[in-house]
Amino acid sequence: QVQLVESGGGLVQAGGSLRLSCAASGRIVSSYVMGWFRQAPGKERDLVATITWSGGNTYYADSVKGRFTISRDNAKNTVYLQMNSLRPEDTAVYYCAAGNPPLRENDYWGQGTQVTVSS
Repeated sequence: QVQLVESGGGLVQAGGSLRLSCAASGRIVSSYVMGWFRQAPGKERDLVATITWSGGNTYYADSVKGRFTISRDNAKNTVYLQMNSLRPEDTAVYYCAAGNPPLRENDYWGQGTQVTVSS
């Protein structure tokens, strides 16, 4: 079992920055990938970025490339999402997920943290 707790969401003006954290507890398997997803009102949940737990290989959705950075601190069992140059369209509930790739609905998920970007 793995528990994930997100934090760091909030309200920010367009062009601003936020850093989300995802604290993981339980049995993190080295083959796991950690991911950030987001879901805006009335829309499907979309993949934002992923990072492999062991090697640190990363993936980004085109919409966030060059603005968002995913990273991990294995010693703290924490994954981060640094979000810069935020836009109103980044407004969503952001979720952290963990599991063997590709991440699916039946993997481990956090409760989500709200990010609101005002114009």
